[in-house]
Amino acid sequence: MKHGLLAAALCACLALVGCNRDDSLDDAPEPAKPLVPQVTGGGASFPAPLYARWAADYAKGGGAHVNYQSLGSAAGIRQVEAGTLDFAGSDKPLNDEELAKNGLLQFPTVIGGVVPVVNIAGIGPGQLRLNGQVLGDIYLGRLQRWNDPAIAALNPGLALPDAAIAPIRRADGSGSTFVFTNYLSKTNAEWKARVGEGTAVNWPAGAGGKGNEGVAAFVGRLPNSIGYVEYSYVRQNRMKYALLQNAAGQFVAPGDQSFQAAAAGADWNRSFYQVLTQQRGADAWPITGATFILLHRQLEHPAATADALRFFDWAYTHGDATAASLGYVPMPAAVKAQVRQLWASQPGR
Repeated sequence: MKHGLLAAALCACLALVGCNRDDSLDDAPEPAKPLVPQVTGGGASFPAPLYARWAADYAKGGGAHVNYQSLGSAAGIRQVEAGTLDFAGSDKPLNDEELAKNGLLQFPTVIGGVVPVVNIAGIGPGQLRLNGQVLGDIYLGRLQRWNDPAIAALNPGLALPDAAIAPIRRADGSGSTFVFTNYLSKTNAEWKARVGEGTAVNWPAGAGGKGNEGVAAFVGRLPNSIGYVEYSYVRQNRMKYALLQNAAGQFVAPGDQSFQAAAAGADWNRSFYQVLTQQRGADAWPITGATFILLHRQLEHPAATADALRFFDWAYTHGDATAASLGYVPMPAAVKAQVRQLWASQPGR
């Protein structure tokens, strides 16, 4: 009897899944593919070329899709504080009070340099020499022509045109502006007193471009202009850059060696607040800065924070060669170890 019941049950199952086997299997939906996590970031244009490359390589390896938008540091900070971004990029580090107020983590990703760039006929890359006093006076509107005696004194033998200087600066809130104005405040007393430092300042002179890309494009089109951009934009656009006199009195060129020299004496604290302008050292580039990531602590946004940290952990492990190829300096191994300790201390790690 039991065998008969089992047989009947088996026949019923076969009737459901076997009698019209071809039709039922052909019509069955394909198994759903697992959803790939999406991570949204935005902010500083300084590291945007690097984050785009990292994101593409990470996705090719099966990682989350990371979308980073070049918005400017100030916009990135506002949006991550409001919770509309999973992480923000900022070239201006936040202090301990600011981080605690908004429940944010902060850590550096790479080091780079802000570079004065010019568009002056007959003057090639690295031929023009400037210092912080002269650069500040140009942006104060005090020096208005390229053949001004103050500029000529730094450039004996260089044919400077009798042409009006066209200063270009950032129109948006910018970490690059913070680094640049921090440097000017250290090297030009009038600039410090009248303007000071910040992601946005009350510029006495000049026209604005949005993002590093906007400033680069503006300078590229406008004869006799001067602007400031992150070094990777100098390389990508083959821009004419100026040498700068550093704290040791040496005229140096921007590049990985001069950025590394500026970062060599950095003392990274627990919140990683660090400004690297006007560092001592014969080879140090005077407008060097780290770029930072800001994101919510895992306790408050666990999934988004975990996905973002996995991406940056991958970048620390696999992204140094890409960073170097674009003109950025990877963080030293000791600093990466400090950052990973910070990550490990978060809830859920």
